[in-house]
Amino acid sequence: MTKHKTDKKLWIGIAISAFFLFLLFRKIDFAKLIAAFRLLDYRYIPPALVLTFVSYFLRAVRWKFLLLPIKKTRLGNLFSSTLIGYMANNLLPARLGEFVRAYSLGKKEGIGTSAVFASLVLDRLCDGFTVLLVLLITFFTIHLPAGMERIQGGLVTGGYVTFALYIAVLAFLTLLKQRTDLTVRLVSRIITPVSARFSDQIASLMRSFISGIRIPTKLPHLAAILVSSLLIWASAIWPVDLVLRSFGVTLPIQASMFIMVFLVFAVMVPASPGYVGTYHFACVTALSAFNIGPEQALSIALVIHGLSFFPVIAVGLFFLWRDKLTLKKISAENENESGAPA
Repeated sequence: MTKHKTDKKLWIGIAISAFFLFLLFRKIDFAKLIAAFRLLDYRYIPPALVLTFVSYFLRAVRWKFLLLPIKKTRLGNLFSSTLIGYMANNLLPARLGEFVRAYSLGKKEGIGTSAVFASLVLDRLCDGFTVLLVLLITFFTIHLPAGMERIQGGLVTGGYVTFALYIAVLAFLTLLKQRTDLTVRLVSRIITPVSARFSDQIASLMRSFISGIRIPTKLPHLAAILVSSLLIWASAIWPVDLVLRSFGVTLPIQASMFIMVFLVFAVMVPASPGYVGTYHFACVTALSAFNIGPEQALSIALVIHGLSFFPVIAVGLFFLWRDKLTLKKISAENENESGAPA
């Protein structure tokens, strides 16, 4: 990715974030917002913060099993690289945190960055299907107040679209793995009329990428991936419930699942680093389905976002310093790395 493209994506993301921030704050009564923060019961925040880091630790555990076909890696290296990657996603544009995460672990474990990045594709697919499960459970068990049928309908539509997208990605990766030459030829045939040079680059990238994907085949390893995926999202949803309770809002756990689904969709939208604006807008929209006022909803959104933003940045930067790495060095490596994620 060139610096020009990165800058362009950064400015587009900032513009999108600014738009959603405008939508959020244009009708906010700041006196009511401050009053909502005064209701915060801080006793709920420490356990919510602990659970947030438990979720990241479980991500490292799952990543360990996903990497077993390539190498037996150290859990400490996986955990620190996971936090470095999420820290970078909060600070850098264009989701460069994924490359930072792969680069960090690759350096520590002596694994090629492309192979590590391929494992992160499997990591995201695991997330996608777990979120779909959360969405289905939410859809069949949640009861929104009267008049909120449009929001529930939108959730169902989003679920269908996401399900179709993940099935398409899974089918493409399966075809690429099983019939690499055929798949590469088909993709090249589609792209060649647009740009023959770009077609050659894509073909080379696809071959390099798929050669790095190794799927665990042992049943205990697959079971560990499944269980850790469920625990990752359980420990990510629970803090949402704790934050709600800290503001005196008592809702069934399905409400926190409902909010989390909205937040997952929000981070898919291009935005500034840290998903500022889109994240808060999605959270406020989800909370409005339970007749929670905009000021209280925004205060809740700010705390939920803050729990996964500032502490992760602090710990991620510590690990980055400890490993004698810098974001500038890794970003420069990303520009020179052929086939680095965009």
